[in-house]
Amino acid sequence: MAEKLIGSCIFGQSGGPTSVINASAYGVIKAALEAEEITTVYGASHGIVGVLNDELYIMDEEDPTELSYLLHTPSSELGSCRYKIADPEVDDTDYQRILEIFKKYNVRYFFYNGGNDSMDTCNKISKYMQKVGYECRVNGVPKTIDNDLFGTDHCPGFASAAKYIATSCMEINKDARVYDTGMVTIVEIMGRHAGWLAASAALATEFGSGPDLIYLPETDFVMDDFVADVERIYKESGKVLVAVSEGIHYADGSFVSEAKTSATDGFGHAQLGGLATLLAEVVKNKLGCKVRGVELSLLQRCGAHLASATDIQEAQAAGAQAVKAALDGITDKMVAFERSADENGNYVCGMKLIPLSDVANYEKKVPLEWINDTHNGVKHEFIDYVLPLIQGEPDLPREHSLPRYAKLKKVLAK
Repeated sequence: MAEKLIGSCIFGQSGGPTSVINASAYGVIKAALEAEEITTVYGASHGIVGVLNDELYIMDEEDPTELSYLLHTPSSELGSCRYKIADPEVDDTDYQRILEIFKKYNVRYFFYNGGNDSMDTCNKISKYMQKVGYECRVNGVPKTIDNDLFGTDHCPGFASAAKYIATSCMEINKDARVYDTGMVTIVEIMGRHAGWLAASAALATEFGSGPDLIYLPETDFVMDDFVADVERIYKESGKVLVAVSEGIHYADGSFVSEAKTSATDGFGHAQLGGLATLLAEVVKNKLGCKVRGVELSLLQRCGAHLASATDIQEAQAAGAQAVKAALDGITDKMVAFERSADENGNYVCGMKLIPLSDVANYEKKVPLEWINDTHNGVKHEFIDYVLPLIQGEPDLPREHSLPRYAKLKKVLAK
């Protein structure tokens, strides 16, 4: 039994938002508020930036019922950031400031909710606190619609985005086949280096109304092959629906997107966009047919009205597990999911803990054996993987037939 560590905790959200990141927040906050070892629960305003700026919300001041609405509130309710802290061996200014804030509020527990870069931040803070001898248990809570975190079967947020993408592709496909004239529709889906989201469009095809072609960044993109694929199907049926990951690239590694050099985020990643428009122009010029480009953009990551109940439940459980592990004396870990099946073959999700250093800055991609031989679609193994994750319809709270989201007071600590 670990020795009880008495002190406050800080929870922060980082990186891109999802439909269920606040469900993880609720999992952490509720478990922390119920823990006798944790004296005060703070929420960082805009992730680690809020810690550095001494902008912390007192979650103890929030109404419990209002907090429960976080389960169905999309995006990052406490605010997010894309702030990259330096290697402490090069510049430890931020770490000294974080330590100062931890001491000020007697922070002995720190939980950070995010993806690859966020786990890197979490890992660096954990290692620094160990180095300077300040006892603080630091654990990461996974989050990313990209589903590219190492060591976990899947990530909270991915399933709901996959469900949104599949549903949207089914609807777009119906719309694209209304008229008696030919048309090619190209749907651009998020995913810089990993194609999990674009591959999820295959769910729509599996159930009768989805893309004819799907292109992922796991394989090199060949423009001539793409045009030939589209032309072949267009000649057969006069209608073509294509799903493309925003990060598809040529053999030399350069992004197909014309916007590949337009900007970068705080971690130096290219901000992609404009791919659907570019490909639509190529197809129009080559085939001379009507072409429409559709970019799902931000809609796919915050479509809480199409969230997976399974995703919500697992996101909350991941947050609660991070707190439980810390109270048990475990630190320097990220909560991860393990897939198994019960005696009837039904999907079961278990949890494990993996070292933060194993997760930081490593991207998990769609297995090549799940991509078809012509690199324009996925095999049924992918369907078997993703289908259990999107199951369940949450009982969404509503007012006047509109979503009822959390309305936190966000009382700042002094």
